Amino acid sequence: MLPAILLSGVAVTLILLAALLLATLGIISYFLGIRNNLIGLRNSLDRSYFDMDILLKQRHDEIPKLLATCKGYMQREQKTLQAVTEARATYARAATQEEKAQADSINTGTLHTLFAVAGKYPELKANSNFIQLRGRIAALEERIAAQRDRYNQEVNAFNLRLSRVPHNVVARFLRLQPRARLQVTKSDREAPR
Repeated sequence: MLPAILLSGVAVTLILLAALLLATLGIISYFLGIRNNLIGLRNSLDRSYFDMDILLKQRHDEIPKLLATCKGYMQREQKTLQAVTEARATYARAATQEEKAQADSINTGTLHTLFAVAGKYPELKANSNFIQLRGRIAALEERIAAQRDRYNQEVNAFNLRLSRVPHNVVARFLRLQPRARLQVTKSDREAPR
């Protein structure tokens, strides 16, 4: 009788240990899943930003061609051409995401101004190089705007996830910080002069 009681006590202990082990493994798996999800969101957000950066670089590379085409026609518009050149240089010097966003905003504004001023020059508007470059830059602008929107949506999803329990605990452990959305600046809202 005594061995049966001891056997049942050992069995109960083993069952409790197995249940405790399974519960511990379940909790660890749950938090590893949260970690993997947060890392995936962060990587997706970084990829989205770098995709936009590639488009900005492509636009940046088109600007000298556009300026070369415009210079022959726009002798009286040196300030406008200089502003585009300076905006391009500002983008080239930008190192951080914030600096690149500001430089992009300046670039967008100066290009809008350049295209508005180009309207005063019928020969330039009819130039095939100018038409082709304007179309290429306009297409890049549309893709950049779409990519900005995608990036901002991913920033919102990432920041929302970081603010929820228990994700915020895991995010703190991983040292993940909320990201800033790309903002439209005052100059982007204004019509070009």
